[in-house]
Amino acid sequence: MGFGRGSRRVVPLALGFAALLALSGCKSVDMDSLTGSIGAPARPASSSQEDLRRFSEQWRQRYEQHPDDKAVAMAYAKALRARDLNAQAAAVLQDLAIRHAQDREVLAAYGKTLADAGQLQRAQSVLEQADTPDNPNWSVVSARGSISDQLGDHASAQAYYDTALKLAPGEPSVLSNLGLSYALQRDLPRAENVLREASASPKADQRERQNLALVLALEGKFAEAEQVSARDLPPEQARENVAAIRQMISQSNPWRDLQSPRARQPKVRVNLDPAAG
Repeated sequence: MGFGRGSRRVVPLALGFAALLALSGCKSVDMDSLTGSIGAPARPASSSQEDLRRFSEQWRQRYEQHPDDKAVAMAYAKALRARDLNAQAAAVLQDLAIRHAQDREVLAAYGKTLADAGQLQRAQSVLEQADTPDNPNWSVVSARGSISDQLGDHASAQAYYDTALKLAPGEPSVLSNLGLSYALQRDLPRAENVLREASASPKADQRERQNLALVLALEGKFAEAEQVSARDLPPEQARENVAAIRQMISQSNPWRDLQSPRARQPKVRVNLDPAAG
């Protein structure tokens, strides 16, 4: 796992197959934002699980000393999410949301964390409260779209993404989710075009490129998929990822169905990125 917008955690494509998308587990957890305040725990020495555990424990101690401090509670929740402890992070933010029921920043963080924890209906309800038509936040709007995609309502999801892109033109994380939404509708050429646009953005990172590689592989463009994947992964791992995708497609009817626009919609669970941005 990396830290910061430019080095978000990348799940290998082969491991992301269960959720269709390489977005599974790729949360925007900006650890730099946790270390700037006075008295904050030092930045983790590395991305190892042990260093992340130690870091979150330091925040836990501070949270227990200052449970009513909004900044501390949100930082502790982020540290938990960095370890994939989404249920625990949601519990921390739930307590915070009770005390700050009108705070859109708190509600947005709580809703995204609920989505990470798989509580989609509840997450959508909380994000609806965090989103206001008179002053919308593109990240919240995009998160609502990712939840709609996971619930199978791709038309609504794409409407959310279109709105988010009007608020943040060219934002690669939104374009990435939009492209993957098209992939779920079995429109792989359109998905590829949008993901190419996302990957070409100066703000793009591993997530956008790995999603493009996934869709290219689903189209059977294995050589190019390997090239794109190798921009962020060791060449051997990139080859293994694409080989795993090729094998999965050949052995699984749902993946073959995904490639056919005439096929019945496959029942594949999606794990888009509700924390985009």
